[in-house]
Amino acid sequence: MMIVRRGVILSVFLLTWGTAMAQKTEKPAAVYVAVDRFDSTRDAARDIREAIVEAKGSGRRILLDVGGGWCIWCHRLDAFFGEQKDLADYMHKHFVVVKVFYSREYKNEAVLSQYPRIPGYPHLFVLENDGTVLFSQDTGKLESGKGYDRAKVETFLRQWAVDVRQK
Repeated sequence: MMIVRRGVILSVFLLTWGTAMAQKTEKPAAVYVAVDRFDSTRDAARDIREAIVEAKGSGRRILLDVGGGWCIWCHRLDAFFGEQKDLADYMHKHFVVVKVFYSREYKNEAVLSQYPRIPGYPHLFVLENDGTVLFSQDTGKLESGKGYDRAKVETFLRQWAVDVRQK
């Protein structure tokens, strides 16, 4: 009887210890931090790799926004989404958005050479959640006057969005 009791106690101890050790060694899931501003100090290749992981996990596509703080139309696009909250919410629901810095001094060639030629800034690339380029969007075609045309931007986003409910 004493041997059985010791065996049960030892089994409970090992099970408890094993569970505790397994919990200690599990790494917490990484939390994706969106790249929401142009920054020349960022590692764009790493940002895109992390966006791919996030996009695959969430069933979204990736929207690369290439430009810089020097670019007036980049500021206008940011202001447009700041004013059009419903479109900004829609965009973030369906896309992992990554801003990639470009300037004459810092062309980010190692990353941007992998994509089609960019005719002007800002420029948008739609990527599948595995990083494959689906579409290259000249944002000049989304403009109206000194700003962006809501209907054009909305059409663009809806055309390339994935219905996340299907995933």
